Amino acid sequence: MSTMTREEIEQGLQENRFAPGGTARNAHAEVLAAAAEASGDSELFRDALDNLINSYLYSSESTKMLVPFARLLQEYDKDPGAFSKGDAHSLFWQFKWVATAISESPEIPLESATGWLDEMERRYRIAGYSERPVRESELWFADVIGDDERAERAYARWQAADRDDMSDCHACELNGQGHYAMLRGDDARALEVWQPVLAGDKTCAEEPHRVLATALLPLLRLGRFEEARAQHLRGYRMARGKESLLPSVGKHIEFCALTGNEPRGLEILAEHAAHVAPLANLDDRLSFHGGVLVLLRRLKDLGHGHLSAVPYEGVPRTVAELYEVLRADALDIARRFDARNGTTRVSERFLARIGGAPLVDVLPLGVRSAALPQPEPAAAPVAAPVPAPAADGAALAELVRRARAARDLGHPGSDGLWAEVTARVGTADAVDPLVRVDVADHRALAAARAGAGDAAALVTAVRDGYRALGREERAALSELRLASVAAQSGAAPGEIRELLAVALRAAEALEADEPLRGRRIALAELSAIRLESYLRSLEATDAHNHGHGHGHGHGQERAHGELAAELTAFVASYAQSLPDLVAEAEEMLGRIALSEGDPERAVPLLAAAAARAIAAGRPWQAVDPLVLRAGVLMSLGRPEEAEEAARSGLAHAGELTDAEQQAVVRLTLADILLERADAAEAAELALTAAHWFDQAGLTADGGAQARLLLARAYAHQHRNADAAEVLRSTLPDLLEHGEQQALAVREFLGDLLRELGEPREAAEQYLLAAELVKGWEDPRPQAGLAQSAADQLSEARLTPEAVAAYERALELHRLSGDAPVAEVRVLRSLAWLAIREEVSAKGVARARTLMAEAAGILETSQGDAPESPELRSELAQTWHQLAQVLDRWVSVHVQEDDDEDEESGPAEALGDAELTALRLEEVLLWDRAAGVYTDLGGDHLAERFQCLNNAAWTERELGRPEAGAARLSALIEELRTWPEGSVPEWILPRAERTVAHLTD
Repeated sequence: MSTMTREEIEQGLQENRFAPGGTARNAHAEVLAAAAEASGDSELFRDALDNLINSYLYSSESTKMLVPFARLLQEYDKDPGAFSKGDAHSLFWQFKWVATAISESPEIPLESATGWLDEMERRYRIAGYSERPVRESELWFADVIGDDERAERAYARWQAADRDDMSDCHACELNGQGHYAMLRGDDARALEVWQPVLAGDKTCAEEPHRVLATALLPLLRLGRFEEARAQHLRGYRMARGKESLLPSVGKHIEFCALTGNEPRGLEILAEHAAHVAPLANLDDRLSFHGGVLVLLRRLKDLGHGHLSAVPYEGVPRTVAELYEVLRADALDIARRFDARNGTTRVSERFLARIGGAPLVDVLPLGVRSAALPQPEPAAAPVAAPVPAPAADGAALAELVRRARAARDLGHPGSDGLWAEVTARVGTADAVDPLVRVDVADHRALAAARAGAGDAAALVTAVRDGYRALGREERAALSELRLASVAAQSGAAPGEIRELLAVALRAAEALEADEPLRGRRIALAELSAIRLESYLRSLEATDAHNHGHGHGHGHGQERAHGELAAELTAFVASYAQSLPDLVAEAEEMLGRIALSEGDPERAVPLLAAAAARAIAAGRPWQAVDPLVLRAGVLMSLGRPEEAEEAARSGLAHAGELTDAEQQAVVRLTLADILLERADAAEAAELALTAAHWFDQAGLTADGGAQARLLLARAYAHQHRNADAAEVLRSTLPDLLEHGEQQALAVREFLGDLLRELGEPREAAEQYLLAAELVKGWEDPRPQAGLAQSAADQLSEARLTPEAVAAYERALELHRLSGDAPVAEVRVLRSLAWLAIREEVSAKGVARARTLMAEAAGILETSQGDAPESPELRSELAQTWHQLAQVLDRWVSVHVQEDDDEDEESGPAEALGDAELTALRLEEVLLWDRAAGVYTDLGGDHLAERFQCLNNAAWTERELGRPEAGAARLSALIEELRTWPEGSVPEWILPRAERTVAHLTD
């Protein structure tokens, strides 16, 4: 290996300090440390050791820091004077990391670990530091060796000791204090301690990341489910992919396993598959793999042990296989700790963790996860099966009675009851024949709904069965079902009409004293109205396609009119006797009105349908018309009534068993509430709607729309991290729902990422959105997206990419020909980029040209709108920014002149006359801008003050401080005459301080 020069090592150290944590960074740091040692340069070697220790800390190899720390400590003992104050502080700070690393290293004997702790205490005392960090390190050491009395004493002394420069940050200390409370079984106290960290008031490089993960199970145990869900979404986003936070990732996996979100847990595991391999830090390994094992055990218990998990040591593993290998390895590590510590504490805690039971059946998270496949059927028992006990006669009779009552009422729970009856009846011989036909009727109805090929045969058999038992009222209903099955299977219109006629005759033939005779006749009539309308539309379409019809649209109107007339007559006939069937007819009338573009006519019809269903004791039947009515009212601009209708729909949905219906009613109300600015309740409803859509197998359809609305609701609450996680998870589904939605979703995600301070990722979304509109005739959408992308690329300091994106945006804005302000803002951004990397004569000249071009565009545009406040303020802003560019150019030369270490001045040194001319130009530009801001009034007072303030300080540089003071004094006098409360509180005090400085 070639010898590295000092410059190469220093450059390598500089790059390594900012590299992402992980084994690659560690390997590079090791090479640099070896090269620095070989160089014989003690100072360089110390820097390299310090870098190596820090590299190990932010990785899964943190326990490796012991060796380089010992070497660095030796260097300190040899020559303390060679360490600067900062170097010495860093060394003593690292002692805390080493104390932790020793506790996490079972290969280090107990005596050695105790010795290191004693050495830390001795050195801190000699150096004059507080014992606070020593006692914290002692606490965790005592806890892991099972000495609870010592741990309690150490905790008390930790809290009593003073904070000083060697104390951990507040966020890290709160983490430890809360963790200790949790270990002692006081979840409420732990969460109370953690609150400042969870709220974001106390943060550091790895907080709140770690606390967010540790708080998950305490929140669940206390029933604070909404908080737990939010902390998972927010916390996993922070921990994802970071080696030093693998224990936190394990806690998020464990959380998923204990909340019915096993698919989500598998996805997180897959994202960290590369880290499932043995980790150098055994404590981190035990913690990370512990969370993974909770998930794998849950999957095994649910019958998914055969599923593919992730590879381990290069070998593909099923869930069951990975569970066994990780469990054996983890228990071996735990026993090694116990052997070192002389206690079974580590093993006991680990076994308790991986045996944990679910804390809630299902906690919907909002993020999309692929459903698990159906579990494998259990293996057949080896022993002869034990005969099932005979069904209790009385219990079965009661169940049948309830099932028939629910069926006759049309209750949504009817199917479940009949399924239970079917299971109880089984193949027993001694069963009432009517019950057997009822069970066959349930199966036939299910086949008809599913469009099964044998549905007609099954319904026919049921009809014959009822007829043989003398139950003509049930046989008549089967006749009607045969007509529906024929229509569903695409039978000829003539056949369907004949079946309808047979059904009506069967209903009319019922005995006059049969209680259900009138209902059967009415139901046959309503079914005939429905199906006849369908048949007429089919015949009209066939005639039109064969050229035998004219005015297809007019024919549709006529068909709607005929159907409406028939339904209206039906309503009139049965309004008093059969309100539930009339409710169906009125709902159909409402839908016809909507199809004809008459929402105002639909609203009362849908309201009447819902009211009749409720009055008839069938509230579940009111849900669909209420939900539809709510949507119509929103479209009519009547949000209060819409909310009332949607809430009524939700209130009556309790007995619905259809998952899609449950989802739709919640999504409808959520959409209304979000429009009405009630984002919190909207989020709760959208979350539940997404869960119901998932249950209905509609994850990619309704589920995607529910998650989009959930993300919007979170964004309204400024929960941008939650919104981004939800949106990312369902993005592939949403992109399949048309170009307009794909565009909106990409832009929305870009906005969220921008707010989260992730400019590179935000730019990617804006650029992908811009690609979607590339071929549009109107260039403005693409221009706006390109400009947003450029802003974020600039924020990410990707200068060449930002310039290219701005230039593309400028080209598109100019194509539209009506966006002067957008053009100007792009030009100003390009001007600043021209001097970002280096403030040079060439860059400043380029910036001048661009600013002048921007001013020219505004001045030209003002010809058409001379009093436009927007154009005038943008012109003032352009002058203001040009003055700032010039000030940067002046500052470079002043700094170079003042730098005593420089052997020569700048390559493009400016003389005094040139500097004076630039400063005079700055003052002129700021005065011009301030004049415009003055004319624009109080809304631009802050910008006006900034211009005058800049001009005043520049006057001082010109040797004319009194002129600068006069500007601000005049402003102060003016503002004192303004009405109370019209001037921001900070302006006058700041202006007065500046005047005092200038005149001092």
